[in-house]
Amino acid sequence: MQILTPFHLAIPVHSLRASRQFYGGLLGCEEGRSTDHWIDYNFFGHQLVCHKSSKAEPVSCENPVDGKHVPIPHFGVVLEMSDWKLLRDNLIAADTQFVVKPYIRFKGDVGEQATMFFYDPSGNALEFKAFKDIDTELFKKHD
Repeated sequence: MQILTPFHLAIPVHSLRASRQFYGGLLGCEEGRSTDHWIDYNFFGHQLVCHKSSKAEPVSCENPVDGKHVPIPHFGVVLEMSDWKLLRDNLIAADTQFVVKPYIRFKGDVGEQATMFFYDPSGNALEFKAFKDIDTELFKKHD
């Protein structure tokens, strides 16, 4: 198996304060370096940078997947199932408005996964997913 290295993703946000509440507070991401214009986060082991921009536009495109309307583009991480369930429960307790409520997608088929979609305060779409066994199921193809 290939060793995964952290990705770097920079996204536009309307408000650094709202980003701190969302990424730092709700999602529990540790804040790294920051200025008056951007904030680095440890996004589940990856580097996410929120750049303040008055031109940040919410997602306006979607694609049908498993009978749901999935926002495009989106980003997120694949978690261990226990971590996904904990995050799901925390998001539900925080009254998060889901685009796609947490559920098991492709049930009984190759690629079966737990998934959920929601937006950050600036309209950036996020997906968090989990597999029963990430190592064997993440990139498994149909026979």
